[in-house]
Amino acid sequence: MINYTEYHIMGKVSQVRMKPDCIPKKFECQEDRRKRTCSDMERPYILKKQRLSIIAECLNEPEQSSTPSSSVKDTSNTSSDFQIVGENVPETLHELTADKSVQASITHRFRSKAVQTKIKSTEKALSPLKPSQISISTSPFKSEIIINSRPSVSGLSKITKSIFKESEHSDSDISLYEPSASTTSCSPVHSLQVKSSSDCSEFIEEDKRLEAKETIFNMIKKIEKKPRLYIGVPIKCYYLIDIIIEELNIPKHHLLFCLNKIKLDSTFNQLSDDYAMTPSYLSKIFSKDIPLIASVMRPFIVSLDSEMIKKTLPMAFRHKYNNVSCIIDCLEIEIEKPSKAINQALTWSDYKKANTIKYLISCTPNGLVNYISPGFGGRTTDTCLVESCDFVQTLKSGMFIMADRGFKHVEQYLKQAGISLVRPPSVETGVKMSKAEAKLTKQIASLRIHIERVIRRVREFRMLKPHACINFKYVKILDEIIIIASCALINIQDSLIK
Repeated sequence: MINYTEYHIMGKVSQVRMKPDCIPKKFECQEDRRKRTCSDMERPYILKKQRLSIIAECLNEPEQSSTPSSSVKDTSNTSSDFQIVGENVPETLHELTADKSVQASITHRFRSKAVQTKIKSTEKALSPLKPSQISISTSPFKSEIIINSRPSVSGLSKITKSIFKESEHSDSDISLYEPSASTTSCSPVHSLQVKSSSDCSEFIEEDKRLEAKETIFNMIKKIEKKPRLYIGVPIKCYYLIDIIIEELNIPKHHLLFCLNKIKLDSTFNQLSDDYAMTPSYLSKIFSKDIPLIASVMRPFIVSLDSEMIKKTLPMAFRHKYNNVSCIIDCLEIEIEKPSKAINQALTWSDYKKANTIKYLISCTPNGLVNYISPGFGGRTTDTCLVESCDFVQTLKSGMFIMADRGFKHVEQYLKQAGISLVRPPSVETGVKMSKAEAKLTKQIASLRIHIERVIRRVREFRMLKPHACINFKYVKILDEIIIIASCALINIQDSLIK
């Protein structure tokens, strides 16, 4: 062999490659093949004595013992000849069988069949179905030896040949963990097992699909009973959900999941049990569907109409501040600390002592949100935010805006657009406020409180709570979340001022 070294070290090779000038010298038909293939070591004296005793017993044994009536299969025969043989030589047959198996199998090159018998009995006990035929590794080849045995030395060589022919088809060289030929040959049983396993897998998948549908159905029913609690929509406005679904052409449970996530801010692992989907898939749905929902809900934000504002003006504004069109304030949402240093600096807020995103929010005197700005870093001042966003473009000349004392520097910018700013009077440090100034501050503060109530409604959505700390990967859709929650869903709720 060319690859004999690999065969000797590894134990086997994929293909035996012979040398070009190689001529075979060992054939199956050679009578002395066993002697040539076996090692030259001299066998022990006990084995030699056993062999001589077997030959002597075979020579002294009558020829009737080799007839088919003396086989192991016909032990039920009640003939007198067989009874005589059974009475005279019962132990001889047993010893003969054992000795022959030892003599034929125990060599330095071949495995013992007797050892394989015990292993195969273990394999049969472990198998789920008992095979209908007898295993190859058990006694059939031994019974043939008893039948065909002749009281001659040449007969032993023939027996040796037949044993080797049987061993070629035996599964003694097959691993214990591989199915034997006798087991795999039972095609009906094997096909039945395959069909049953495939049917079981199909039934399991069908049960999982039915269970997922039932879980989603139960969650939808639970939301329909208390929509204000789970998604922030009043029960009388729940019909808008069906309109949005028809407009966006998305599954209903996807829309309800997105609103439920904004309202309750549950983790995706918790929501996966309610909606029968994996957390990663829910995260993808949330990032994909939020911009679509925001595009449909953006028209819910009202536009400023002077006549409509005067018709719906609350009683508290009618005496001195009936010309006020809207109230403005800033809203900050805490986010996770960004990885880049420049983003950390831009989003740091000294007021909140955290990384935040700041929004300018405006509402009418009766509490409806009419404007929400894009997100800016928490470092941005209120004055810079008003100048950077397009809030002034939504106003008309001659309007009045009510704001906090912090918007003092915006007054000059608004005057250029013909807009007046109503705010509490500024007081220098160390100077006592006069009675008129204190009274004016109290009046404006009592009216400006409505924008704080609007912000409180925004904070009812747990994803936008003061310390919710939104994941940084959802900052890119935070503007859409603010539009959905703080504007659209707030405007369809009950009136803020009664």
